[in-house]
Amino acid sequence: MACSIDLANPGLRFNHLPSINTSFTNQRRIRPRSVIAFPTSLDLKHPCQFLRRISCSAVDEEQVQQTFSDAENSLISTLIGIQGRGRSASPQQLKVTSSSLLNSPISMEVEQAVAVLEATKGVPDPTSSSLIEGRWQLIFTTRPGTASPIQRTFVGVDLFSVFQEIYLQTNDPRVSNIVKFSDVIGELKVEAAAAINDGKRILFRFDKAAFSFKFLPFKVPYPVPFKLLGDEAKGWLDTTYLSESGNLRISRGNKGTTFVLQKQTEPRQNLLCAISSGRSVTQAIDEFMSLNQTKGEQQLIEGEWQMIWSSQMETDSWIENAANGLMGSQIVKENGRLKFLVDILFGAKFSMNGTFEKCDTNVYDVVMDDGAIVIGPYGLPVELVTKFKLEVLYSDDKIRISRGYSKILFVHIRVGS
Repeated sequence: MACSIDLANPGLRFNHLPSINTSFTNQRRIRPRSVIAFPTSLDLKHPCQFLRRISCSAVDEEQVQQTFSDAENSLISTLIGIQGRGRSASPQQLKVTSSSLLNSPISMEVEQAVAVLEATKGVPDPTSSSLIEGRWQLIFTTRPGTASPIQRTFVGVDLFSVFQEIYLQTNDPRVSNIVKFSDVIGELKVEAAAAINDGKRILFRFDKAAFSFKFLPFKVPYPVPFKLLGDEAKGWLDTTYLSESGNLRISRGNKGTTFVLQKQTEPRQNLLCAISSGRSVTQAIDEFMSLNQTKGEQQLIEGEWQMIWSSQMETDSWIENAANGLMGSQIVKENGRLKFLVDILFGAKFSMNGTFEKCDTNVYDVVMDDGAIVIGPYGLPVELVTKFKLEVLYSDDKIRISRGYSKILFVHIRVGS
């Protein structure tokens, strides 16, 4: 495997978009000018990308329908909250485990979910199935110490979409790894000649790579002397699970790396991708809500919820934003207590305590009346009182979409669960 392009272990990524009819057109996270380092960044799993319809003559349209089994959804759920496709997993998620097939740190929870799917076998002889053909998007990968500079640089960046194309049923079987910078800029494509070794394994040898920039009429060669690399340009990839719907694939490479890839993205990940990239978030929320028009009530679920996106524009009054829950995290307790918590600087935090009470279907009256700036064991009281209605539009054990203060639209991720 080329030491300079370990996109080699063909791992890649994917995504879609969701939405909700709203008049909020400004889609920015709040970043107060008077303070910095508020915890408003996305801490995810998974990968993020853009809505893309798979078009491949080798794959029957009905086979690529968006369906996921319970075990597949379990794996997808564990990936929510892991940023950079696994590069920035939290300390809780990075519980180290090892096996003969895995030589790198990986979330134990993710590995267990992967093992469950691998045990179910999925499609037999996946390399012979038409379902493996086409473009796959990477949502998670482990991080081997031998990863190349290009993999370390691009795979962990959520703003870039990472794909893998597999075409084995042709006269020129090939596997390609693609880093898509944006629709405007272009992409880097690294190609390899491929061969089927058995029902699971694909052998490949990288032989060419080039940048395709939208603003140039020609391709720019990626400067890697593949012919001089010898065995370093070779590798193999085992497909250990291929879903019967053709939507999800798990692969393990010759450097001990595990990859989770999708063709059609699970709706929550589509939304998270749009937020991570900062593109078309309201449209993504609308689409997500249209796919999740559930009957019955939506609950304000207990736990700590980190805000990752808000339709609110930037303002100068950060303390009012904090008091109204427009930044940081929300801690929901079963006894009707609610806390807003925002990191400031040097260990200082802004804390706002209050209560919530259900007043209508999916709607809560919120009263926040106990504010303080907390430094270690000491607190400086802040006299603020704010009242508003909080409407829960969608909530599960991982993600929540709501309308809060001044009808602002929010997306929160549950942390520590």
